[in-house]
Amino acid sequence: MTLSKESFNGAFPPPSEVSKADMDSSREEEAVPQSVTRTGAVVPKQRAMGRLVMHSMAMFGREFCYAVEAAFVTPVLLSVGLPKNLYSLVWLISPILGFMLQPVVGSASDHCTCSWGRRRPYILGLGLIMLLGMALYLNGDVMISAFIDERSKQRTWAIVITMLGVVLFDFAADFIDGPIKAYLFDVCSHQDKEKGLHYHALLTGLGGALGYLTGAVDWGHTVLGFSLASEFQVIFLFAALVLLICLTVHLYSIPEVPLRYENEETKLLLEVTGSYKYSSIEEELKKSDFKSTCTGIMAGTESEKCAVPSRTEDQRRMTLKSLLKTLLNMPSHYRHLCVSHLFGWMAFLSNMLFFTDFMGQVVYQGSPYAPHNSTLYLTYKAGVEMGCWGLCINAIASSVYSYLQKILLPYIGLKGLYFIGYLLFGLGTGLIGLFPHVHSTLALCSLFGVMSSTLYTVPFQLIAEYHREEESLKLQAGVEAGDHERGKGIDCAALTCMVQLAQIILGVGLGFLVSIAGSTVTVISASTVSLIGCCFVAFRVRYVQ
Repeated sequence: MTLSKESFNGAFPPPSEVSKADMDSSREEEAVPQSVTRTGAVVPKQRAMGRLVMHSMAMFGREFCYAVEAAFVTPVLLSVGLPKNLYSLVWLISPILGFMLQPVVGSASDHCTCSWGRRRPYILGLGLIMLLGMALYLNGDVMISAFIDERSKQRTWAIVITMLGVVLFDFAADFIDGPIKAYLFDVCSHQDKEKGLHYHALLTGLGGALGYLTGAVDWGHTVLGFSLASEFQVIFLFAALVLLICLTVHLYSIPEVPLRYENEETKLLLEVTGSYKYSSIEEELKKSDFKSTCTGIMAGTESEKCAVPSRTEDQRRMTLKSLLKTLLNMPSHYRHLCVSHLFGWMAFLSNMLFFTDFMGQVVYQGSPYAPHNSTLYLTYKAGVEMGCWGLCINAIASSVYSYLQKILLPYIGLKGLYFIGYLLFGLGTGLIGLFPHVHSTLALCSLFGVMSSTLYTVPFQLIAEYHREEESLKLQAGVEAGDHERGKGIDCAALTCMVQLAQIILGVGLGFLVSIAGSTVTVISASTVSLIGCCFVAFRVRYVQ
């Protein structure tokens, strides 16, 4: 039985009763549309390029801080005396937490009723956690020295505080990507979503390049280095300023319309029916039990026997049940996109996490285990420094390719961009593993940037395409778009979860392989996984025509 528009509207309250936006007359020109449904289905006005660039500044600050962590976290951990058997624990805690909690945060942001908007409160909170994490892992030993005099306790507490800082920073930096993407999708039209994702990739590359360059400077011999306790404090000063400025610009870039519920009955209705909204759109419109479920819930709220439960135990249980059903009932094309994203991040991280070590041991033929005054160790250190320049080339190439994507998109489409990104990365890492020479390796580092830009843009563009198609099918079926729409936050969170899952898989397995076969296995593994993902992208991922 097909669900007609009249029966659908009879089962649900009209949109005007479900969602009411607070409109400020002074912002009426730049704010979001005049009337908006619960999930913001009304197409927003076109955004100026400056607004999209401002929105992308969060990615600049995030990647700048990521680059600082990549350059300094290992020296910091070594300087505080972290035992080698705890290294894997540091890198596993954050992705495990992220993989478990990311969908919860995505779903919570879909239902957030803060007057400031749905996404921005979470972005602000995660940004502050990033700042706290940086403060702890870059200044932990100084903080402990100021409060504890006993030397043995200083070392123990310095290790604890530094580990806590690394975990907090990685946790928040991984988490913040989902709300940022959902924020962009909420306040932009389809064309502006594509532009915004390209600006995100552009500023991500620029932020990473500037972060690596900042880490390459010897700040210990500058005026700031002499004024502060160490170069770690100088780096923290720069990173904190960049993050706070970028986060402030981002949060004031484009206003959000806050989510408003008329009453607790309406809110419960929307949360309960959310458990059905991850089936395919065609099935959703045809299922007769969907209408009966909606009607039953409405009837139940009006009867004395089925009063609305309190917001404590019953509603919380219903919300968690809805979230689990949402994740388990993803349509096949969403699942395939998540799998391809997992392959991409496994390949990319397999190469990036060990690249500087690969340069030092394989390309430069040095050894990190040799005495620190030996030629082998100094050669290894020179290789690590050259690896940092390779990562800088990767970041710059990512920015350049994000611009080229806009030129290539009309000719080869999203499928072509996705396929080329995986293919070039797979071939490039394979060549590096087979021919580990300095100049060829640095030249092929530009292909890392192609993969990075692809992972940050194309999957999220496909999410936007899927949502656009679903809204179009609803309108064709006579159902008002937005009345029963899946939240974009949980879709972005599902994609971001694949990054954490990739980190968990690599943290458990790749370190063991490196200890047996050496660093060469990292680039060969990256090449193999990327080429497998290339086949998956070509034959299993669905592209909207």
